Amino acid sequence: MASVIVPPSAYLRNKIKRALYSVGLRKFFLAGVGPLGCIPNQRATGQAQPGRCVDYVNQILGTYNEGLRSLVNQLNSNHPGSIFVYGNTYGVVGDILNDPTKYGKTSLRNLSYFLFSAALFYPPKNFLLTGFSVIDRGCCGLGRNQGQITCLPFAVPCSNRNQYVFFDAYHTTQAANTILAQRAFSGPPLDCYPINVQQMALI
Repeated sequence: MASVIVPPSAYLRNKIKRALYSVGLRKFFLAGVGPLGCIPNQRATGQAQPGRCVDYVNQILGTYNEGLRSLVNQLNSNHPGSIFVYGNTYGVVGDILNDPTKYGKTSLRNLSYFLFSAALFYPPKNFLLTGFSVIDRGCCGLGRNQGQITCLPFAVPCSNRNQYVFFDAYHTTQAANTILAQRAFSGPPLDCYPINVQQMALI
């Protein structure tokens, strides 16, 4: 049975906008979708060669993300009192997967100021990014790529989770999320368009 995604009507969209506007919301961060063809669950399907992502899934997401980026331009034009920002999650995660070892030697203690300012989370002490060494399987899970069955209650995750891009069959680790947050907060327009979160906070 095929499913169809029906976009909300113009009436419903306007009602949502009015509701958000009435509570004072003016700044919006719209995160794109990451390369889901590279998550352990998709790699575990066997639809791609070992060490490769499922390309057709990522191609679909590329189209979606391009549309979301265009929507940000449209929303900024139509709502001059607000600011909409697009976060290039796909590009940042892709960068991590393509060059995982370059993300090392960064202590979250050094990042705590911007994380606090962005109100994202309180970083734990003694958390150190040492570079990723595992990009194709989860830190916790069962089956091929630790992605066929996700992390279950009482399962024991890997002890070196900071070296994994993915925590389970679907989700990135805290180490990967830290990089996503940092690049959304202070990255260039390629990571966060048209401005980053830090610039948006100053408006």
